[in-house]
This record gives sequence, structure tokens and C-alpha cells, in this order.
Amino acid sequence: MGLTSSAGVIPLSSLADVAGPMARTMTDAVAVFQVIVGEDPEDPVTARSHGRKIPDYKASLVRTGLKNARIGILRQAYERANLTPDAEVVTVFTKALDDMTKAGAAIVDGITIEGVQRQQGAGTCRGFKYDINDYLATRGQKAPLRSLEEILASGKFDPSAAGRIKQAANGTTGQGPDSDACKAEAAYREAFGAAITKVMDAQKLDALVYPTWSFPPRPIADTSTPTGDNSQIYSPSSGFPAITVPMGYTREGALPAGMTFLGRAWDEARLIKLGYSYEQATKHRHAPPSTPVVK
Repeated sequence: MGLTSSAGVIPLSSLADVAGPMARTMTDAVAVFQVIVGEDPEDPVTARSHGRKIPDYKASLVRTGLKNARIGILRQAYERANLTPDAEVVTVFTKALDDMTKAGAAIVDGITIEGVQRQQGAGTCRGFKYDINDYLATRGQKAPLRSLEEILASGKFDPSAAGRIKQAANGTTGQGPDSDACKAEAAYREAFGAAITKVMDAQKLDALVYPTWSFPPRPIADTSTPTGDNSQIYSPSSGFPAITVPMGYTREGALPAGMTFLGRAWDEARLIKLGYSYEQATKHRHAPPSTPVVK
């Protein structure tokens, strides 16, 4: 958070949104990442990057990057009381742990990150309604619609999103970045990050890993098939970096699964090293059978 600019990006949650590369390979992702990092006057959050030296991330593309690394299993991210992960995803993840061991990494289990509580009664910092209205205001005359209420009235959205848009539009607008609510939120996020760092330091970990999703992908607009996104808590709440790398396939090879590497603040170079080493050791990704070869 604060390493890449989100200026001009339609927000979902400005407290957690990060613009980053999506690519077919780690090499491609790093090439894109190198040119989008750094401070941007149009995104105040990137002031955190001010004066920070930007590494040559290509130097982290090391095939032996997993050798002697200590990787912690963050079971808290995917083993939850109200959501049992898909058995095939767990099997693929277990194989991924074995593959990292073969590549020279030490896998550490039994990791627990202490819970951090938000300040009660502080109110809501920003929120989707605040963020989308703020975004539309920055677009000026270029925006055909000027508020979330106008979006709702237009009906120009997929029916699967109608309930969430209506709920957000009819809800209260959160408080601005200088409010007590946002100061309390910032304190919570700092404490959350400190809790992650404390565990990683105590266990001498290079990264934490977990399945990116607890279930295989489901069809667009399908709201009944089980789903489990494990990416909404640890990286967004701390602002720490995370990288998802393909770890194999489920449903007889038809549907992919990903593994997330989570690291300390500003430790992208180390995560790239680990993710690239795993990618090169396993070579899981292949083009979907429904798409033509890109030349």
C-alpha cells in the first residue's frame, strides 16, 4: 500500500485497493511492476514511498530463491469455522508445500497472528459510497453519472450486483480522511501490520502462504456455488505486499488454483524471489483450452 498509484482507478475500498500487475508469468509481472511503482502526486497514499529507493526487481528473478527460505503456513486465512475449504484446493496446496520443501524451503506450521480489535464507536472511515462519489467528483464533466445514487437510478449494472449497490446507496456516507473514524482505522491497520511482523520476526519467516481462494472459480453471476476468497484480510488490513502464483488445478485439471505469498512491509523484492522460484520449480500455468495461442 503506497508503492503503486491508484489515481484514476475506480475504487472498491480506498483503504485496501492496490493497483498491481496481472500477468502470465512472474517475469512479465515484474516488468510491469517496475514501471508503475513510486510516488504519484495524484495519489496521496503514495507519499509513503517518498524518498524510498526503488529496487531493481528483475534482480529477484532467481530460480533458487526458495533455498534456505522459511515459509509459514497461515492456516487462519483459510481454515475458518464457518467455511470448510474445498478438499481439492487443500490437496493442491499441500502438494505446493511439498514442492517448496523440495526446492529447499523450510515449511513452518503452527503460526498464529494475534487478533487486533478496531476502536468501537469511532464511526465509518470512508466506505464504498464515500469512495465512489469522491472518485466521480474527480472525473468532472467526463463522468456520465455523478454519484452512486445516479448509478442506482440508471439501472446500468449487472443484476448480480444490484443488492450490494442498493445497500451501499441507501446506507450512510462514511467520514473523510481527516476524521476521527479514519484516524482510528489507521491505528487499527498499523496494529494489524505490527501483529504480522511480530510473528514473522519471532519465527524468522521470509513469507506466509495460504490458498488464495478456498474453492475453485465459479461461473460469472453464480451466487450459489460455494466460494471463499482469502485475500480480504491480511494484506488489505496491514497494507503489506502479497503475490498470487498458480499452484495447480482442480476438477480434473479444468479449474486453476492459486497460492498467496504474504510478506513484510516493503518486502516485494523477497516475495518476487520466492514466487519466481516456486513458479520455475513447478511450471503450473498453461493457457486455458478455450483461448487461442497468443503470438
